[in-house]
Order: sequence, then structure tokens, then C-alpha cells
Amino acid sequence: MVHELADYERAADQCLLTGAQLDHALFGPAPALFGHVAVDGDDLPVGFALWFLNFSTWAGVHGIYLEDLYVRPTHRGTGAGRALLAALAGICVERGYQRLEWSMIHWNPAARFYASIDADPMTEWVPYRLSGAALRGLAGQGVTSTTHARARPGRVPDRGDEA
Repeated sequence: MVHELADYERAADQCLLTGAQLDHALFGPAPALFGHVAVDGDDLPVGFALWFLNFSTWAGVHGIYLEDLYVRPTHRGTGAGRALLAALAGICVERGYQRLEWSMIHWNPAARFYASIDADPMTEWVPYRLSGAALRGLAGQGVTSTTHARARPGRVPDRGDEA
């Protein structure tokens, strides 16, 4: 379904995810990606939500960043998307997370659905991305403790918050 989503977003050629990569990200020794699947009455998958934890330095707590929400076209309007979002909202409330956030491509008609559940568009925030040559170029300028006196190595958690 990730490839279906990429096709819907007019970027099928950019989706390189393999089943093995997704399996490892979700179920490997140090998962940092979590997911929910919506199924129909026959227990067949009709949608999914892939998410990870973020952290608000202002609130001092984790939140959920919804990377992808997708419901197959034949099942849109059935409540599958609402159920997926409600499950994530439930995790937030249960764990004391303050936010459930996501980004949406500007032309997606799902904006009407998001408005119907009182989600606020974050128009004052502009997303940025580094990738490809720009990412590698900046990485090549990396500051380390040997190149900058104030730099200290940090710890990257290997398990994160277990979901």
C-alpha cells in the first residue's frame, strides 16, 4: 500500500521501499517506525498509518508524527482513516503525549476530512528537507569534537520509546 500511496501522490518513481525494508523498520531489533493497519469485514487490509515518535522541547514530552496515512480509494469514506487517527490519538492520550502531527500534500482532498476532525493546519510552519547531494554536502562539513571545541558526541537511543 505504500507504493499505492506514492502513486496517488504522483511520485511512484520515488518510492523505493521494499517489503524487507519495511519489515526491518517495523519489526527489526531496534524499531523506530510503528504502524497500524485498517482491515475490512473480511480482514483484508484497506489502509495504514505509519508513524514515529517526535519530541517537543517546549512541552517536554513525546508526540507522534504520522509519516503516512493511506486508505485505499474503494474504502475512503468508510471510517477507516478516522479509525486509524483515533487509534493514534488514543496512544497519545494514554501515554501523555501532547501532539499528533502530520504533513499533507497541498492538493489532497483529505484536507476536508482533517478539518472535520478539528485538525489545525500549521500554516505558520514551513517544512524543509535535506536530501541527496545537499545532504551529503552538509554531512561533509560535519562538526566533530576534534574540529570544534564545543562539540560533544551525543547518544542516539537504540530502542527509543517502545510502542
